[in-house]
Amino acid sequence: MQETNPSAIANTETTQTPAQKHSPTRVLFRHEPHQHQPRNVNLLMEAEQAAAGFNTKLAVALTQGTGTMWTAYVFAVLAIIGLFGLLGWLNPFVFLLTTWISQQFLQLVLLPVILVGQNVLSRKAELQADEQFHTTMSTYHDIEQIMQHLSAQDAELLRQAKMLMHLLEKNGISIQQLEAEVGKISQLETYTEKLSTNAPANPASTEGEKPSA
Repeated sequence: MQETNPSAIANTETTQTPAQKHSPTRVLFRHEPHQHQPRNVNLLMEAEQAAAGFNTKLAVALTQGTGTMWTAYVFAVLAIIGLFGLLGWLNPFVFLLTTWISQQFLQLVLLPVILVGQNVLSRKAELQADEQFHTTMSTYHDIEQIMQHLSAQDAELLRQAKMLMHLLEKNGISIQQLEAEVGKISQLETYTEKLSTNAPANPASTEGEKPSA
């Protein structure tokens, strides 16, 4: 008898494998993840404020302090003192000092300080808007990837359906015959399920139970 060479068999198997264009284990779609990584805006804002200088921290503190009811009470007291001085009930020096504090010092000093503080505090809104934009783009990218994956699956299912129809035609089986056979099988399954559900359960006789006379 002629001996078979194992290396020759291995070579024929390896040469036949690349000929299969559609392997059952082939990858239909490769996901390409988005480059953006989510960030915590609160942590970024805290890090920027911690790295800020004295002027920035002072501007933020004064801006936050000005937007309170206690500051409104102080301004109301200054306004009342100015009213008393205007009516002549106070010393003119006190009236002039109150007028200078309320009309010149507070307006000239607090205005740029509040503007600087608002610019620093609005930085968080800018970071949130930027993060929301990148998150939306990442979501859009993932949706596009999902749609492409579904399209690849649809194409693969259609290809396999055509192959099955071709095999059925080769074996002389029509689609109508197959649907009829499947319908008979499904009717038989439903009939057996009905019988199993409607069958009464026979109580098992316990040990030591005496038979009835």
